[in-house]
Amino acid sequence: MSADLQHADLEVRTDALTSLVAQGELPRPPAGEVPIPAAPRAPAGRSGRAVQRLSVVVPARNESPNLPGLLCELQTVLAAANLPFHEVIVIDDGSTDDTAALATAHGARLAQHAESLGNGAAVKRGIREAKGDWILLLDGDGQHPPAELPAMLALAERYDMVVGSRGGQGGSMHRNVANQVYSRFASYVSGRHIPDLTSGFRLVRADVVKDLVWLLPNTFSYPTTITMSMLRGGWAVAFHPFTVRPRRGKSHIRLLADGSRFFLIILRIATMFAPLRVFLPASLLMGALGFCWYCYTWLHDGRFTNGAVLLFSQATLLFALGLIAEQIAALRFQNLSRDDRRGT
Repeated sequence: MSADLQHADLEVRTDALTSLVAQGELPRPPAGEVPIPAAPRAPAGRSGRAVQRLSVVVPARNESPNLPGLLCELQTVLAAANLPFHEVIVIDDGSTDDTAALATAHGARLAQHAESLGNGAAVKRGIREAKGDWILLLDGDGQHPPAELPAMLALAERYDMVVGSRGGQGGSMHRNVANQVYSRFASYVSGRHIPDLTSGFRLVRADVVKDLVWLLPNTFSYPTTITMSMLRGGWAVAFHPFTVRPRRGKSHIRLLADGSRFFLIILRIATMFAPLRVFLPASLLMGALGFCWYCYTWLHDGRFTNGAVLLFSQATLLFALGLIAEQIAALRFQNLSRDDRRGT
């Protein structure tokens, strides 16, 4: 509330008290003066920052060489952040080493899978377990530096999700090239430049991401789904560049299997949230082929062939399917979007 509004409010309440005292409905103060009511106070425990309650979710599978150092770093950074509430949740995804014991020894809350269900399944479990209003996701392999948290918290004042962007680094050459290809295609589908599509290092509003849990796969491609869903859903997403650290131990990502899955998930999300981005180009391509075939057959045979009719029909059908899918996508967001999230 501005100073002018507060002053006007005090004058109104002072006049009301003066009237009540004059009518005898309130006792007159000993000094003969009507007390001026105090200005309203801000709620206790509120510092004005967007992030007040933070849950840190760390999926880990056989990460005993990396987990102790990462958890020590996290505790130091969280203590310096001085948040009213924070917690660290380690999701042990069926580890066969002492990952679970190390997590407990370093003060983290532990959730375990009896067997490995996938990195995405571990993240989904952590999101469901989180008690904070914001969730920080980072891998247990130590590649994501917790020291970047203050900068991400600052960006969270204006954005619904802050993604740590590796800038095409942090992996082998073929993985970096593949990530760039996926990011470019996802940028086209979403209509927004995406510098890093597959980064698992992100700070996101809990109420938003919990509504998207049902969309997330159980594999390493969950960052793709979160990013695409939030961008197409109209939430504000920022990309914070950072330098990825080398990991110790072997990565669990399989290039061919997980790479092809990333591409299929982009298509799936595209058809769910931006259908015309897929159907419209396909319709135009089919229509262009039909027109070229019609011109060829007309010049060569002097007639309009069945092949041209089929291609034009396919183009019309694809366009109609795109329009229907776009309407279904709009209906889906009636359940995913709520205007009162900020105030809760």
